[in-house]
Amino acid sequence: MTDFVLTEINNRILTVRINRPDRKNALTHAMYTALGDAIEQADSDSDIRCILFTGSDECFTAGNDLGEFASGLPGSFEETPVGRFLFLLVNATKPVVAAVNGAAVGIGTTMLLHCDMVFAGTNTRFQMPFANLGLCPEGGSSLLLPSWIGRVRAAELLMLGGAFSADDAYRLGLINRACDPADTEAAALKACQQLASQPPAAIRATKKLLCGPTQAELKATMLAEGELFGERLKSPEAAEAFRAFMQKRKPDFSGFK
Repeated sequence: MTDFVLTEINNRILTVRINRPDRKNALTHAMYTALGDAIEQADSDSDIRCILFTGSDECFTAGNDLGEFASGLPGSFEETPVGRFLFLLVNATKPVVAAVNGAAVGIGTTMLLHCDMVFAGTNTRFQMPFANLGLCPEGGSSLLLPSWIGRVRAAELLMLGGAFSADDAYRLGLINRACDPADTEAAALKACQQLASQPPAAIRATKKLLCGPTQAELKATMLAEGELFGERLKSPEAAEAFRAFMQKRKPDFSGFK
């Protein structure tokens, strides 16, 4: 258990809030365990009809806690806390909605690819800086992004790793709506309330049909990404990137081949 992930059930909606503001909601193994537990809770509780993931008005999540992840992944990817969370998210039977403000870095962006609806504040900065850190894409992003937004746009986001805005995300079809940051959670909650009031079996069937065609390929991609991600965490390039991050300097990759 961790106090950095808060859960609350109201009106058949399970709200899961990332709550580590002093570290920009950076995710630890314990936090991933709590996030996965929340999905399992929703799937097993017939009174819960929808899951809402959110952070604060200022930050969704800055991604993985690099201090913890620098030591590598504790085991095979599917069995690690982050791998377990991602596969539970992909296989969730109840609709998942996200309310996102501020930083949405790394998995803070890729996890949204598996949400059924995403509402983002105009202060949101999405970013997938995996290559910049000597790593590789994760969360099925190397499969989903090219198929959704085209290969060249996906390559720009995943290879150059630059930040993009909520308006950019909306134009790319990655979010449902760009909101005033003060209204983001309310907009997402309104969608959750509507989902919770609709026929639950029909909603689950619709979600299953929407996700079904890509499930097998997505699982295979996520396993391949996860294995390579674990290897990249141990690479000299990643070590240099993490050192530079901790030392607040620009990494130097000029000596690598």
